[in-house]
Amino acid sequence: MISQQRMLQILERGSKGDKTSQMVDRLLGLFIILNVGAICLESVEYLGRTYETQFWVFELFSVVIFGLEYLLRIWASGANEACGFRSPTLRRLRYIFSFTGVIDLLAILPSLLPLFMGEMDLRWLRALRLVRLFKISHYSSALEDLVSAVRSEIGSFGAALYLFLIALFMSSAMMYLLENEAQPEKFSSIPQTMWWSLITLTTVGYGDVSPVTPMGQVVGAFTALMGVCVVALLTGIVASAFSNQMSQRKLLLEAEIATALSDGVLSDDEIMKIEQMRREFHLSEQHVDALMTILKEHERP
Repeated sequence: MISQQRMLQILERGSKGDKTSQMVDRLLGLFIILNVGAICLESVEYLGRTYETQFWVFELFSVVIFGLEYLLRIWASGANEACGFRSPTLRRLRYIFSFTGVIDLLAILPSLLPLFMGEMDLRWLRALRLVRLFKISHYSSALEDLVSAVRSEIGSFGAALYLFLIALFMSSAMMYLLENEAQPEKFSSIPQTMWWSLITLTTVGYGDVSPVTPMGQVVGAFTALMGVCVVALLTGIVASAFSNQMSQRKLLLEAEIATALSDGVLSDDEIMKIEQMRREFHLSEQHVDALMTILKEHERP
């Protein structure tokens, strides 16, 4: 009988040397990718009709696998001491209402909805089932790192967005005044003109709406230049936040390891705390091993 602690280790991101956990990670990751591929192929009318039975069997199998995984994660999360709660019930509730917990539920919910709500539009069901792609978050911290990076630079990010809104409203108002008479169907109001302004500022430029008057083209050119500047500013803020965040994590972990090594002995509690920080900061075991080696060298007389 597998314990809750062991099941948690197997289902979470595999650590070095835990071949069972690493194999489960790879199999579930591959299964998620196959699901997304199947959902996309099923939307092709010819393939959806020809292989309807195969798609249905694969979907049924997927719901069983994802449902079993979801229930096992709820059960195993009772042993998750790193979450900060002492009660197993609170630990399980924390997982259920966490981002990954909600995604795990949404991964199986679309296939169960027709049982309770009757026939539904298949296009909506397919779109909802694509939520399964977010299950990769169990094995990648990309989304968490992005949100954390933006939150750490929320002031700078907010200032850049403020500049973007100013450019959006000003360019929309100017273009409406200059192009309304020449193209009343495309620039009929400031809100409708915002479509052109938004696409131009984000440097996409679909070309479905464009100015035809000389002054309108001048404003369009300045809007495009402003868009390049604002997008570059936002990109720089996020990139800088990512870099600063990783540097701070490494410094905190390095300080913790240095403190643990100060007496020359690593206790079980200290090893557990370092491992918890490593997982929380999404750093590799190789990085921690390298830090320990370097700091041990420094500790030697």
